[in-house]
Amino acid sequence: MVESKKAYTDYLIKEKNYSPLTLRAYIDDVVAFERFIKRDDDGAVLEEVNYSQIRGWVVQLVEDGIANTSVNRKMSSLKSFYRFLLKSKQIEVNPLQKHKSLKIEKKVQVPFSEKELTAVIDFNEYPDDFSGVRDRLIIELFYTTGIRRAELIGLKLFSFDVSNKTLKVLGKRNKERLLPVLDSTAGLIEGYLQKRQTLKNIVDVDVLILSAAGKKISESFVYRLINSYFSVVSGKVKKSPHILRHTFATHLLNNGADLNSVKELLGHASLSSTQIYTHSSLAELKKVYKNAHPRNQGSS
Repeated sequence: MVESKKAYTDYLIKEKNYSPLTLRAYIDDVVAFERFIKRDDDGAVLEEVNYSQIRGWVVQLVEDGIANTSVNRKMSSLKSFYRFLLKSKQIEVNPLQKHKSLKIEKKVQVPFSEKELTAVIDFNEYPDDFSGVRDRLIIELFYTTGIRRAELIGLKLFSFDVSNKTLKVLGKRNKERLLPVLDSTAGLIEGYLQKRQTLKNIVDVDVLILSAAGKKISESFVYRLINSYFSVVSGKVKKSPHILRHTFATHLLNNGADLNSVKELLGHASLSSTQIYTHSSLAELKKVYKNAHPRNQGSS
């Protein structure tokens, strides 16, 4: 397994161009499965497993209370590993070739309303210090660019092009994309950069968004920030950076943006990923249709 794992790791880095976080998740899943098959048979090797062993791991994970989405992600890691072994001719048959993913109950993600966004961005009083200016900028960036939380954290000083008003974002699988920046957002970035210069000690000098201590912000910090500001104006169950990304896409679609354009802005590899955001715009469309169609006038 050691040689196979090293070769697989090299493959994910060089050919798939996976980020360190994704790479670790894939490898950890394979290692966890290896521990499972060795629990009953210390001589078991990954290259010789059959589907019943894999099915046994699925059953064990479900019995341990692991969510179906997480189980499916682990199976996706295994599929990738065994596809690699098949491609490199280390096995002759992929033991997962007939595997079917566990059913996932689709949860509707409710976006914030334009009223809620206005309340947080325009009517909230942010302190005129580094933290206040930074907090507003973070919220504005999520809502006006639709970037992911990891993408925001990974922004560099050079990511923002002042003259062209664009933001260079490093997305999944290290794919770069250029995002247009609204005049209002560009103004906030420039204001933030001035406040950033007042920090006494900057540790992560090349990073755009910093903590008050001059360090790169964490994912948990960003989540708490969004949750805190939106808890004041919204009673929605989920108040997270991802909901802001969802809101960005939904509001664009509601206001006439085409699906392909939204796909490019979000950095999705395929339209199927973007289509999950259309349910809200469809709901808005139905509302407009019902209110405007002559056949429905006067009905209750």
